Amino acid sequence: MQPGTPQESEAGTVSDPAGGPILVVDDEPHIVKLVSLYLKRAGFQVVEAFDGRQALELARSVQPSLILLDVMMPELDGLEVCRRIRQESNVPIIMLTARTEDVDKVLGLSIGADDYVTKPFSPPELLARVGAVLRRARPAQGPPSQEPFTVGDLTIDPGAREARVGGRRLDLAPKEFDLLTALARVPNLVMDRDRLLDVVWGSNYFGDTRTVDVHVSWLREKLAGSRVRIRTVWGVGYKLVD
Repeated sequence: MQPGTPQESEAGTVSDPAGGPILVVDDEPHIVKLVSLYLKRAGFQVVEAFDGRQALELARSVQPSLILLDVMMPELDGLEVCRRIRQESNVPIIMLTARTEDVDKVLGLSIGADDYVTKPFSPPELLARVGAVLRRARPAQGPPSQEPFTVGDLTIDPGAREARVGGRRLDLAPKEFDLLTALARVPNLVMDRDRLLDVVWGSNYFGDTRTVDVHVSWLREKLAGSRVRIRTVWGVGYKLVD
């Protein structure tokens, strides 16, 4: 894993809305601590394990929403852990490995892993993979609710297409409203730029991806004085925090 310090200044402490915390498993403590730090900065709760047997126990007891699982561990390696977990659960699993051979990746995927990340990897890449796997793992849902909902002092009424901070109505352009609503529906969870483009601008949009950054900048100005903030997770995307 590439060394570094997260550039985001604050972190949420919520688990993924689809389930429990993320379980990080590796026999190298410094990797576990660094991966955990970045996940916490992105708004996830984290549980740590340092060997395969501990991983199996925690997978059963804490019901994680996703497992980051190292392949090369003594006694009980990640492949065997993955095989045993798949006998009991469909929890998403991302394998972490220093191996680069395709046969190893195929083996992991064939026994039930959802994705593979090869070491060394960058924290933004890992966060992007985590977000993508979690989105795929969520059950298909119908149209978003049109009922008003609140995050901090921000209230959004999708049906009326109005957003208020306290009693103050925000003067939002259509895409600003859609972008704010998309972020507010999953507070404290990072949404990458591609996902935001799909949700707000549509899957057929082929313009400049920087339009997301521009609209975020405008929203930040209009949210001035509010308790909620749009926070940047560098190299990944944005999240709304209270």
